[in-house]
Amino acid sequence: MPASLAGLPAISVPAGLSAEGLPLGLQLIGRPFDEETVLRAAHVLEGAAGFTALPDFIAGS
Repeated sequence: MPASLAGLPAISVPAGLSAEGLPLGLQLIGRPFDEETVLRAAHVLEGAAGFTALPDFIAGS
């Protein structure tokens, strides 16, 4: 069951690029009514991943 239908807080965090240059994401799902923990964890993971890639249409490639 999708997190949205289950009523669970969830977020997708950019995590890098595949070998083919496609974006990869990491989905975090928390406990009911615990949005704060999900957002804090996402913030930490996004900073640790150091993801700085831009899509080609924005980067101008």
